[in-house]
Amino acid sequence: MMGLRGDGLEISPAERRRIIFASVVGTTIEFYDFYIYATAAVSVFPLLFFPKGEGTAALLASMATFGVAFVARPIGSMLFGHFGDRAGRKATLVGSLLMMGIATFAIGLLPTYHQIGLFAPLLLTILRFCQGLGLGGEWSGAALLALETAEPGKRARAAMWPQLGAPFGFLIANGFFLFITSVFGFNSTAAQLDDPFVMWGWRVPFVASIALVLIGLYVRMKLNETPLFVRAVERGERLKSPLAHVLRNNRRELVLGTFAMVATYGLFYLMTTWVLSYSIGKRELGFLGVGYRDFLVLQLISVFWFAAFIPISGYLADRFGRRPFLIAVTAAIIAFGLSFGWFLSPAVMGAGENFNQGLMLVFLSIGMILMGLTFGPMSALLPELFATNARYTGSGVSYNLSSIIGAALTPFVATWLVLNHGVAAVGYYLAFLASTTLISLVAGHETKNTDLDTMEEHAATAAIESSSP
Repeated sequence: MMGLRGDGLEISPAERRRIIFASVVGTTIEFYDFYIYATAAVSVFPLLFFPKGEGTAALLASMATFGVAFVARPIGSMLFGHFGDRAGRKATLVGSLLMMGIATFAIGLLPTYHQIGLFAPLLLTILRFCQGLGLGGEWSGAALLALETAEPGKRARAAMWPQLGAPFGFLIANGFFLFITSVFGFNSTAAQLDDPFVMWGWRVPFVASIALVLIGLYVRMKLNETPLFVRAVERGERLKSPLAHVLRNNRRELVLGTFAMVATYGLFYLMTTWVLSYSIGKRELGFLGVGYRDFLVLQLISVFWFAAFIPISGYLADRFGRRPFLIAVTAAIIAFGLSFGWFLSPAVMGAGENFNQGLMLVFLSIGMILMGLTFGPMSALLPELFATNARYTGSGVSYNLSSIIGAALTPFVATWLVLNHGVAAVGYYLAFLASTTLISLVAGHETKNTDLDTMEEHAATAAIESSSP
């Protein structure tokens, strides 16, 4: 082990590259698995697993199972966080990847409601729950892998790499669905049970995910444990119950960290899952009636903005600090929410053949730029709130508790709001979620200069000072 430098330990550039690659590959696979479910929940699951519901009832039922994973995610963060803080980051990340991968593969093999009745949605819900457990343990481990091996003064830039798994996973998952639906000639606005895509084509992205999981396992098995965790073990700082420690000693950090992520979650699932269902839903039900593939192309283009602004956010969070940067971005999210009525109402956006693709692309691009800016620094901010011996648990629980508030019910609530109060109400809902994040950020403190080994504030090094305004 090399000597201590600043708030981290010396690590060779080659090892850092391996860590970055492993963290990006792992989170990409996990988010791919998560997103293919989200896409199927909108496009085919209402027909295959909830046929007793008509129109919006089937869609709402499918959205409800989508939300089950968000209930599971905090449980997964507690389960995997316990082992991540006691056994180490590496072994725990392998376990979370296996759980997610097996659950996703199994969904691709499930019989439908038309084959086994109510057992089909029950099994689907159980496997979705397992997906949530796996993802609940994934994010914080990948973030810690990058953060705890970062160069001094560049923690946000290092920790942003796992965040790229979200747009990368989205692009691969939805790009795969776009390819498959094109091959099968699937028309979401007139889907029938005898369509080849509905009969078996939708299963291909789920079953194929097992190949990605094997790649991810191979990469992660070659990693070493993070030096900060090794040092904590050598000092005898391992906790018997990291969760109990966090609940007893870090309640304030847990609450602030949870609400710091709420705007991020709300924005993302409105810009992906909900806006997809709103756009491809039937016009007679108050939606836009756009073809699935036509809309998905726009969504995939906009996700490139998401990916592009994550590295920018990491640089800016290191330069200006996490807190002031995220306060400004959150204020912009609130303003964006207030614009939904102007952008998305059928009278402005158009519907069916009169759908304004250019305006929708502008809307999606603004949302995804804001998403990149708010999501990028979170993998630095949340872990920096907690000490090494409870960091996996504390950051993971914060990250995943916020998913319940900001994401679990968001597609469901947004669909209900559109049907009962119009699309502008969805934007007001986003503005409300973002307001809770703004309050949390204002009440919190800056973590840029926190020494991760001692959890004490230290004077900025010359490297940090040279990059500060």
